[in-house]
Amino acid sequence: MNLPNKITLCRICLIPLFVFFFLADFVPYGKLIAACLFAIACFTDFLDGNIARKRGLVTNMGKFLDPIADKVLVMAGLIVAIACPITANGGVNPAQPILGPSWVGIVAVVIILAREFVVSAFRQIAATKKLVLAADMYGKVKAVFQFITLIYYFVYAFIVEEFYYAIAGTANTVLGIVGYVFLAITVILTIISGIKYIVGNRQVFKDEPKEETK
Repeated sequence: MNLPNKITLCRICLIPLFVFFFLADFVPYGKLIAACLFAIACFTDFLDGNIARKRGLVTNMGKFLDPIADKVLVMAGLIVAIACPITANGGVNPAQPILGPSWVGIVAVVIILAREFVVSAFRQIAATKKLVLAADMYGKVKAVFQFITLIYYFVYAFIVEEFYYAIAGTANTVLGIVGYVFLAITVILTIISGIKYIVGNRQVFKDEPKEETK
């Protein structure tokens, strides 16, 4: 197994660790550790690809593992984000999400996951026709903003849990708005990148001419 594939496997191994530390309230600064692990996992996404291309180490195993690792990483981050709303530790009503309404995040997650499933199915159809669909710039920018948005959310969760009373008021409102801006940009890029990817490769939907039988 070459170096890029080992890095990809490390990214997959970081996913359960990130989830554990985010959920483990008994671990001091668990959410900060989770945010750091998630950020490292995101960085490996760019690292393994660059090494594979520069050193000519692109393999079929890498083509198989890399997209799976990326999608599982993003899906795990999104599920954790909507399953564990940010709450103030020891607040008047700890069960009340600080960043709300919660349905906004749920709708955003549904859109993002739907796009990933649609594109994956689209690529499977292309594969049956032996068509190679390269990732475009919109998809790469979308992935970057997905990572940035989730990292910001996890860091914000740590800040709220540990220092909510220090940032309560205007500071917390500003931090929340920034989070919503990141989320909005991510959703918009997700929709645009998905549409452009399918429209730009619409030849996949063309039926192959049937051979006449004599």
